[in-house]
Amino acid sequence: MKITTTALPGVLIIEPKTFRDTRGFFLETFQSERYASAGIDQPFVQDNHSRSQRGVLRGLHFQRQRPQGKLISVSRGSVFDVAVDIDPKSATFGQYVGIELNDDNHLQVWIPAGYAHGFCVLSEVADFHYKCTDFYDPSDETGIMWNDPDINIAWPLHSPLLSAKDQQLPLLRELK
Repeated sequence: MKITTTALPGVLIIEPKTFRDTRGFFLETFQSERYASAGIDQPFVQDNHSRSQRGVLRGLHFQRQRPQGKLISVSRGSVFDVAVDIDPKSATFGQYVGIELNDDNHLQVWIPAGYAHGFCVLSEVADFHYKCTDFYDPSDETGIMWNDPDINIAWPLHSPLLSAKDQQLPLLRELK
């Protein structure tokens, strides 16, 4: 397993060992001792799986009182995945990291609790998986508008399909 640090503290790109042959491939998507040695040692309490079509953008979401760390992967298709630093005391506040995750590169992203997260689908369909360190609480969830000009994410699409909720999210400066 190869671990790459990013410009955001604690956000990691993980490249699991993938064993390929003429039959296909095999990889471990999680192994507690190996991930703990990489600093990902919180207990995971919930696994989620979403399927979305091309052009869907989900996010940028986070929970205020019960923030979730997320270990993210894609088993089918391709997404552009984004983490945003939302801690006003952080030296990287308002900055983001974006990476393509897909069913060919098998990359994973570890996003510690305290970051906003979102993704958009680049393929016809994508199956998106994430392990969470805390339970989802809809009453605690909020987010940031996907196209916030202060963050200026270089999304690889211009007119995403958004939920009604995501269309109403505030700007980062409105959350301070």
